[in-house]
Amino acid sequence: MCYSGLRVTKTMGYRDWRWQALWWHYVFLLWSTTNGQTRYSIPEELKQGSVVGNLAKDLGLGLSEIFDRKLRIASEAGEQYFSVDAGKGELVVNDRIDREALCSQSASCVLPLQVVIEDPLQLVRVEVEIQDINDNAPRFPSNDITLEVAESTGLGVRFPLESALDPDVGSNSLKSYTLSKDECFTIRVKEVAGGRKVPELILAKNLDREKKAVHKLLLTALDGGNPVRSGTAQLSIRVLDINDNVPTFEKTLYKVSISENAAEGALIVQTKATDMDDGQNGEIEYSFGAHTPDNVLSVFSIDHTSGTICLKGRLNFETTANFELDISAKDKGSPRMEGHCTVHVEVLDVNDNAPEIILTSHPKPVREDSPDGTVVALLSARDLDSGVNGKVTLKLPKKSPFALKPSFSQNYALVTSGVLDRENVSEYNIEITATDSGSPPLSSKKIIPVSITDVNDNPPIFTQPSYNVYLKENGVPGSILYSVSASDLDSDENAKISYSILDSKVQDVSVSSYVYINSDNGSIYSMHSFDYEKLKVFQIQVQAKDQGSPSLSSNTTVHVFILDQNDNAPAVIYPSSAALGSLSHQRMPRSAKAGHLVTKVTAVDADSGHNAWISYKLAEATDASLFTVNLYTGEVRTKRAASEQDDSSQRLLIEIKDDGEPVQSATVTVSILLEDGLHEPILDLRHKVAEPSRKTGRITLYLILSLASVSVLSLVTFLILAVKCMRNSTSSGNCCTTRTDCDHYKNPNRNLQIQLNSDGPIKYVEVLGGDMMSQSQSFRSCMSPMSEYSDFTLIKPSSTTDFKEVISVLDASLPDSTWTFESQQVRRKHPLILILNKTTFFVYFVRNILNHRFRTVQSNRVPAPTQPLRCNT
Repeated sequence: MCYSGLRVTKTMGYRDWRWQALWWHYVFLLWSTTNGQTRYSIPEELKQGSVVGNLAKDLGLGLSEIFDRKLRIASEAGEQYFSVDAGKGELVVNDRIDREALCSQSASCVLPLQVVIEDPLQLVRVEVEIQDINDNAPRFPSNDITLEVAESTGLGVRFPLESALDPDVGSNSLKSYTLSKDECFTIRVKEVAGGRKVPELILAKNLDREKKAVHKLLLTALDGGNPVRSGTAQLSIRVLDINDNVPTFEKTLYKVSISENAAEGALIVQTKATDMDDGQNGEIEYSFGAHTPDNVLSVFSIDHTSGTICLKGRLNFETTANFELDISAKDKGSPRMEGHCTVHVEVLDVNDNAPEIILTSHPKPVREDSPDGTVVALLSARDLDSGVNGKVTLKLPKKSPFALKPSFSQNYALVTSGVLDRENVSEYNIEITATDSGSPPLSSKKIIPVSITDVNDNPPIFTQPSYNVYLKENGVPGSILYSVSASDLDSDENAKISYSILDSKVQDVSVSSYVYINSDNGSIYSMHSFDYEKLKVFQIQVQAKDQGSPSLSSNTTVHVFILDQNDNAPAVIYPSSAALGSLSHQRMPRSAKAGHLVTKVTAVDADSGHNAWISYKLAEATDASLFTVNLYTGEVRTKRAASEQDDSSQRLLIEIKDDGEPVQSATVTVSILLEDGLHEPILDLRHKVAEPSRKTGRITLYLILSLASVSVLSLVTFLILAVKCMRNSTSSGNCCTTRTDCDHYKNPNRNLQIQLNSDGPIKYVEVLGGDMMSQSQSFRSCMSPMSEYSDFTLIKPSSTTDFKEVISVLDASLPDSTWTFESQQVRRKHPLILILNKTTFFVYFVRNILNHRFRTVQSNRVPAPTQPLRCNT
């Protein structure tokens, strides 16, 4: 590619055809890219903005990619001499380039550039070779040179002069010297070690001080540039008498090597010169040349008498690898004669510089799901030492999920090489160790921080797999039920959680009609008030979902248990007031004795537990001394025998209360009519049954004995079960939980109907028979060591029809209970309703112990069902 942007400043003057050919050689110079490296060549001193080359085209990039991939130039030299024209993709000169300042007199001057391209990261090395132009004229160290030459000096004697200095190199460097015309002196150029050209003044004709004591000559130094540049110095030669021998060194050039870590005072070399003269004309004094630079004088010293050169300061191979010392030997004659030699000191490298790690591009955050080989950062290693001492190797810690991928010329890419998990390690401080190959090796370390960005790879986790919530019924709609909480190990959007309720059915109604949830904090609120008698338990499926992409979720179950409140008053089952309002009419013979059963009031409460325990109380009576009401059974009996003075119409107001808080109550009015003629039919009936009773007396005795035996057996069984439960208190609290314990209770009667019902965590068993007897018996027993009271009742109504009425009333007041009834009118069968709580299972067996049905006829006795008591823990 040609460099159309290169221009030559006008101050260069006229160029002949040879310079033009050289210039177009630079202009049309091609670069090559080998192993990711591009090279350009330009002359020095180009104007700012001069085009070096089309960098975008050479790198295969479009103009849009310069912006998108953030192409930039990083110079290893520290000075930003070049920049990229983002509009054209060209590499242009950014600052003045002085080859002599950059590379001194080195034959090759190359500026290394690093082109950093991001997204993805890419590093390209670009070398720009700076070609020398003839912009420096030769210059003598001093514009006035004075020599003293004895008139007796023979023809052909040479006098070395100070060389002119030209910073340019190659053909532009110093080439020749000229001397103004003089019949006694001529000039000759001598090339010494290192290619340095030293002018020598040659005496061509004998001097005659009397004719000319001082010779004034103009010494001109010329370079090889086009056009030629020159520098001059005024040469003054004073002609002296006597001392006609010049001190002569044994060697005109001394070569010495010394290690850069040599101690101060170390011997460098011993120079020696001789003078054939005698006396003071032969005494020699050694010194450095008159124009020796200060950096040499600060490092070396010379003994004026012996000519020994010693180390005075510290050597640094990386700063100066070679020294050339101009040594002068002068005698003490008059005029003083002077001889010269050169000492070349080579500094040997020592491994005294630790390697250095340079970040070419700053590390970028890495996704935790990045594949192996993902570039994290670009870096390079550098050691100021040379050879083996400058060879650097880089190491990463063991078990690091990163690796170094070599690129070129001590450049590396830091890439991923293992599994990254932000939840375990969110940021790595990667310690890179650089070690050189010197002896002993030197090393240095650099820590590169690399942050790991989150990926949505963790679902929200609830604090509990399930929640139990206990809620009182009749609560205020909109009140908070519970707050579920979930956490997510991810961060930012991936950790933001929203809560929702999954659709499900509660009593064939969507759960969303019962509750709703705050999607931000997981608080669950009720939509309306709950009624324990209609709904005892239900479940809510709550989902927690994060806002990642794709989003992750998890579920939990919230079990809501409705707690009973005393919000139902007792309902009177018997006497039925459906047809008579709240007034019940009963008849009683005036001949009734004390303790006579007049009637029985039966009530139930739709609540549960203590809220359903019912007590009966006589609130008002026409004659309070005549009647009494049993507190627990509701039986109305006579306290004394009725007399003729008692009113024939008695009215009783019976109050029925539950055991809740606050107390709920109901009243029933019983009207009793005292009649005189009711005892006749009863007496006749007694006479009629007297004769058969004699025949069955013996059977009755056997049955009573059997009933007593079974009762004792049952009591012993209950006691054994109670002791077993108390000993087993660390278990689940169930008394009869194994199959073997309950096997002997199976099928006590073919017509016995057992049904297990479940209402969430609340379980209960119903045991029903086929027919009921006219009398009721109540049994009270604690079946669980975890409960204080447990009640169950055998209900034996006198007819199937009456029991159906009781069941209908209970079913109306307790809609959540399951009642079953077998409508067969089979005698001698007993129903049993056994209600269990969530922690206790009761087993109760019913034995058919009666083979005959006994009818007990009693005057004015009205059969009535008793209230079934629930077993509550």
